[in-house]
Amino acid sequence: MSRLVVVGAGVGGLAAAARLSALGHQVTVLEQADEIGGKLGTLTQDGFVFDTGPSLVTMPQVLAELFADTGPPLTEVLDLQRLDIACRYRFADGTVLELPGEAADIPAALDAALGPGRGAQWSAFMERAHRIWDITREPFLESPITLADMARLSRRLDQVGAVAPWRSLRGLGTAYLEDPRLRMLLDRYATYTGSDPRRAPAALAAVPYAEQAYGSWYVPGGLYRIGEALLQRAQSLGAQVRTGAEVAEVLLSGGRATGVRLVDGTVIEADAVVANADAAQVYDRLVSGPLARRAAARIHRTTPSLSGFVLLLALDEAPADQPHHQVLFAEDYDAEFDSVFGRRGRARPVERPTVYISAPDDPALVPHAGAGAWFVLVNAPRHDPQDGVDWDSPGLAERYADQVLSVMASRGLDVRRLVRHRTVLSPADLARRTLTPGGSIYGTSSNGASAAFRRPANRSPVPGLYLVGGSSHPGGGLPLVVLSARIVSELIGPA
Repeated sequence: MSRLVVVGAGVGGLAAAARLSALGHQVTVLEQADEIGGKLGTLTQDGFVFDTGPSLVTMPQVLAELFADTGPPLTEVLDLQRLDIACRYRFADGTVLELPGEAADIPAALDAALGPGRGAQWSAFMERAHRIWDITREPFLESPITLADMARLSRRLDQVGAVAPWRSLRGLGTAYLEDPRLRMLLDRYATYTGSDPRRAPAALAAVPYAEQAYGSWYVPGGLYRIGEALLQRAQSLGAQVRTGAEVAEVLLSGGRATGVRLVDGTVIEADAVVANADAAQVYDRLVSGPLARRAAARIHRTTPSLSGFVLLLALDEAPADQPHHQVLFAEDYDAEFDSVFGRRGRARPVERPTVYISAPDDPALVPHAGAGAWFVLVNAPRHDPQDGVDWDSPGLAERYADQVLSVMASRGLDVRRLVRHRTVLSPADLARRTLTPGGSIYGTSSNGASAAFRRPANRSPVPGLYLVGGSSHPGGGLPLVVLSARIVSELIGPA
């Protein structure tokens, strides 16, 4: 039995701990915070319960595989519910689209909301997206990415043509989608990776395909229950999980990772270390030596992902007939991305941002019937006091929270008089809570054709050190983070 240390008890760390424990390893998980979950956080106040991170489950088969591989099946652990309406979209011209949760129903809904022929446009694009998904799923999402994968793809001209690595997501969408509202709908999927659709690769077309093919899901009681279930599974297999245990350094011997030192001086020896922490933090702060410095330099040459500005709204009487997920689109989406990424000037808060709202109809989350625990998110530039936005500037976060609520009201959803209390999480707050530089919650963005190949690999250049989680391959979002844990467990292998 080998000894493994996992740094961080986020979804990736806990999933890796469960898989590695099932393979016979002796696993210790060290979490610097007092609670597990990482970005999959929760907050409870006055009987209102909020998820503070992910609010949507996609590709539930990935979670199902994890639980099936490590013990009792997912169905015995969590109750996942598929949403009938995946999302309600309100466009700048006032058009409202309720996107069905079943892929077969989407074309008719598009025709009804946006006009005849829109369903056919979207279906043609999704056929291309399906092809991209089939090509990229195994080599780019389920395996450690290698030069051999790139070479193999480059030899298949039909595959290269389908994936179109020279094209952006926006460019590919424009070739299929004549209606600008459909292009806006597609653009939003780039933000799932913290990216700009004008620069993100066309391969991201696989994201809407996967979401629509496998559905949009919710966990009653909140998505934080996924973290709790992963914790219980890892512990049931023998993993030791310690909270309030901050790692100060990954120890090296002969250039190989051999354990960690905590901030209190405690040393924990290991045969390998799995870091479920932001990759930039790992290479900048936790690991020393030339290999780590070179890895850090590569990360610093990439574009950080966008961040988010979050409002947690406790509503005593929530507006009736609200969908679980809702998006109020900006009047000028390009101006939004220019602001967030600092094009045409320094990065700055978006004046009239797209607003995403998660309003689960779940009695377990509220103190009484009719109340609402709403999660509101807008795209935001990362916290960067020197060269961008200093979100800690006195009064900025509260003023911007008022602005976001005003934008919601102008788009037909005014809840300002219904708010009992609100919690504001700026990019600076996210940076502190999740230990992600600047609050770039997706690590590096997917901006650029080669971005996928520049994302930090799961097998670190430092022997004995592995990376898991949203800032490493294959990327952010619950299913990809869970896949990263599977990749790491396969790289390490059985005890």
